[in-house]
Amino acid sequence: MSMTESRNVLLAGASGVFGRHIAEELTAAGHTVLGLGRGAESEVVADLMDRDGLLRAVDGLEVDTVVHAATALREAPMRHQDMAATDALRVVGTAHLVEAARVVGARRMIAESMIFGYGYRDFGDRVITEDDVFGPAGLDAPSQRHVDAMRTKEELMLGAEGIEGVALRFGLFYGPGGTEAIVDLLRKRKLPAVADRGRVLPWVHLHDAARAVALAVEGGRPGSAYNIVDDAPMGFGAHVRAVAEVFGTPKPMTVPAWVTRPMPYAHKISTTSMRVSNARAEAELDWTPGYPDCAAGLAALKEW
Repeated sequence: MSMTESRNVLLAGASGVFGRHIAEELTAAGHTVLGLGRGAESEVVADLMDRDGLLRAVDGLEVDTVVHAATALREAPMRHQDMAATDALRVVGTAHLVEAARVVGARRMIAESMIFGYGYRDFGDRVITEDDVFGPAGLDAPSQRHVDAMRTKEELMLGAEGIEGVALRFGLFYGPGGTEAIVDLLRKRKLPAVADRGRVLPWVHLHDAARAVALAVEGGRPGSAYNIVDDAPMGFGAHVRAVAEVFGTPKPMTVPAWVTRPMPYAHKISTTSMRVSNARAEAELDWTPGYPDCAAGLAALKEW
C-alpha cells in the first residue's frame, strides 16, 4: 500500500497539546482521525482506565491504526507523584487500549514513548541508541516506577499478537502549545535557569514529533522502537535561556541544581544528561528533524 493511502486512525489523547499536532499531521497526510478522549469534543468518548466503557465506545468501529498519545499531565510535573496517573495510563490504560485495538480490527499500533525510559541519570558523552536497555533496573524507587511504566507500555504494544507495533521515543517537546508556558513564566520572572554544568538533554519540536507519528502509520519495522530527537542536545537551563533571548523576556536567574530538590521530579530531570541518536529513525522511518536544533525551532516559533 502506498504511503498516501487514507487510513482510519484512532488517536487516544487527541485533545492534548501533542495530540492536536498529531491530528493535524495525520489529516494533512490524508488520514481520517477519530479522537479518543473523555471530553465531549472527542469523536469517541471514553476513559482508557475504564475497560468496559472503552470497549463499548469502540464497538462497531473499523480502524486501521491506533495511536496511544494519552497523558494525564496538564502542566509540567514537579513531584514524582505528579506522574502517578500517567504511569497508570501507561500500564493499565495501554492494556485496555490493546483490547480495543483488537475490537476495531487495527493492524498497527503506535506508542508515544520517551527517552527517559533509558533511565534518569547522567550518561556522560556516550550516545544512546535503540539497542540500549529500555527500562533498566537498579534506579531509585520513584524513578523505577516511571521507567517500568514506560517499558510496560512499549512491551504491551510492540508485543500485541497480530498487530504491528511501533514505539516512538521522543525527546523533550517544545514548540506551539508548549513553549508559550515557559515564555509566560519568564515574563513573570517565575522561572529560573538551572546551571547545566555540561549536562544536556534531547529535544524535538512538536511539529517534527507529530510528523514522525504520521510516518509511522505506514513506515518503520513492526516491533521496533525509534528515537525521535533533534540533532543538537541542549541543557534544560540553556533551553530556558534560549527561550528568553528569542522572545525578549527578562533574563532568568541561574541557580544551582540543588535548589530544585524540594521538587524531586524536576530535580531528577535537571540532573539527567543524555545524548541520543536518531540514526535509526532516519534510516528506517525516513524521518529527519525539520528543525535540527532548538535555535531553529524557537526562531520559527517566534515568527509564527
